[in-house]
Amino acid sequence: MMTQESGADRVFLFLQGPHGPFFQGLGTMLRHSGAKVYRVGFNAGDAFFWNDKKTFIPFLDKPDAWADFFEKTVIDKGVTDIALYGDTRDIHAKAVKIAKERGIGVHIFEEGYLRPFWVTYERGGSNGNSRLMDMTIPQMQKALERSDMETPMPPSHWGDMRHHVFYGALYHWFVMFKNRKFENFKPHRDLSVVREFRLYMRRLMRMPIHAIERRVATRRIRFGGFPYHLALLQLEHDSSFQKHSPFNTMTEFLELVIENFAIGAPQHHHLVFKAHPLEDGRVPVRRTIVRLAKEYGISDRVHFVRGGKLAQLLNDARTAVTVNSTAGQQVLWRGIPLKIFGKAVYDQPEFIADESLRHFFAGAKRPDMMAYREYRRFLLETSQVTGGFYSRRGRRQLLRHVVDMMLSREDPYDALESGTAAPRQQLRSVN
Repeated sequence: MMTQESGADRVFLFLQGPHGPFFQGLGTMLRHSGAKVYRVGFNAGDAFFWNDKKTFIPFLDKPDAWADFFEKTVIDKGVTDIALYGDTRDIHAKAVKIAKERGIGVHIFEEGYLRPFWVTYERGGSNGNSRLMDMTIPQMQKALERSDMETPMPPSHWGDMRHHVFYGALYHWFVMFKNRKFENFKPHRDLSVVREFRLYMRRLMRMPIHAIERRVATRRIRFGGFPYHLALLQLEHDSSFQKHSPFNTMTEFLELVIENFAIGAPQHHHLVFKAHPLEDGRVPVRRTIVRLAKEYGISDRVHFVRGGKLAQLLNDARTAVTVNSTAGQQVLWRGIPLKIFGKAVYDQPEFIADESLRHFFAGAKRPDMMAYREYRRFLLETSQVTGGFYSRRGRRQLLRHVVDMMLSREDPYDALESGTAAPRQQLRSVN
């Protein structure tokens, strides 16, 4: 049984969160528990999505002053916990390091490892810095001895895509037009705020056209009558690609895949590149694929599909390859051989291919499905929380569970092992 914790002795400091009102709602709920909550804001977008200006702490200095500012703030406010979205951007990495040195709790949110209808909540680190990186399947199986939960099926689409793109565009509008007060702000990505805003708006406006293109391309592949392999693409600027992979650019990955497919795959097999749902054109992925396929003499066997539903393509795929995309979880759930190149929380020898890429395309072994089901059940009992950051219904669902998890003295993994984890609500749509 989970021990209910009060927030009366806790002081939470929020840093940057997902675009939109999730952190605002989370802060309100924590205040209801008795905790004090503050928010550091780095730009006008952060300020817009935080209603309580008395608890909003603007950071107006240059980036090199951040570490001293953060340390002074946690001392002045008596901070016991920090909350943030992702742990790799520079301001977050520095804050996490200082917080750990001072014994301050670190609560990290990320997109779900089993997205789309779950988000990730962990302590101390996420993705390549997650505690999952040091856990084995036998350790997870031992922790699950206390659980009899049935594993739900993975959804086939990202439930709040439109909301995600909308809030991203709104956030960058404020940064672009209302950011005079934060003149020293520098985005954690190399792209300018103006360019980022234009890309969000273009993506939002072209969604209907892209949907038609995606359906046409998917239909051609599904009814083409040829065996095919999937390459699951990621955003080149995403932290998982930049911080936890061996590649500097997406072009490096594309060339590696096309070259080894041309050498190793049977000549009647095809290769399908599936774009990330939020791919916005800042990297010329499609043009690069067309160029490389021509160079290796396999233009008639290579296809490109824009982001969207993955399940339709996965159902008939022979194998899948990715850097470290969370979409790999859907591949494994279907028992499809998977090859990865970066650090991923699902990188377990029981179900990730270890042969060279050319031999993988020539004939890969299926993953150990019993081991993967146990792994997936472990995640759903620990760090994967039902809900979403962007839609209203998704946020409501998420807040029902995650506030108690944050107030607990144990992190989600320890709570399962000790038998104090809260019961989880079964999956339902959060559109």
